[in-house]
Amino acid sequence: MDIKTLVKLTSRTWSLSILAALHAGVPGRQAPLLKAAGASRTAFASSLEHLVELELLERNPGHGHPLRPEFRLTQDGVKAAELASQIVKTVPDASEFTLLRRNWTLPILALTKTPQRFSSLRSDLVTVTDRALSKSLHQLEGQDWLQRDIDLSGRAPFPTYRAINRGIEVSQVIDLSG
Repeated sequence: MDIKTLVKLTSRTWSLSILAALHAGVPGRQAPLLKAAGASRTAFASSLEHLVELELLERNPGHGHPLRPEFRLTQDGVKAAELASQIVKTVPDASEFTLLRRNWTLPILALTKTPQRFSSLRSDLVTVTDRALSKSLHQLEGQDWLQRDIDLSGRAPFPTYRAINRGIEVSQVIDLSG
């Protein structure tokens, strides 16, 4: 999965939870998915529609029959659901998982397998604002998923960020190569 796709996927709060639930075998009907995700109806509907727009889910043409699911995974959706399931398994604690539901957490962790400068992160995450990136970096540091180091090797010192602890475990699950 490339970084742009990851950014789009994680731009809705419940997308990962919905995909992980489908991967775990939860029926594709709204009621079981809503219960598995634990989301509000509005946020859930927004995330579900977003997954359809990304072509990771499709409406089942047989919808209406009680034994057929309303939504099913597409071929790309199967891969995304597997990734979502691995990420959910990496962070089983519900309080820690709330951090993963934030917009920029997964893309930042994916990019910080190796030390990255703020400007490098900002250029890779094209649509992120400086404020949103800074806030996300601080939250990840506060959770001890990201470490900020000062590089003194150049003329002017500059901070670098790299994933640590649970952050590195999550980043290793995400493969940005394709």
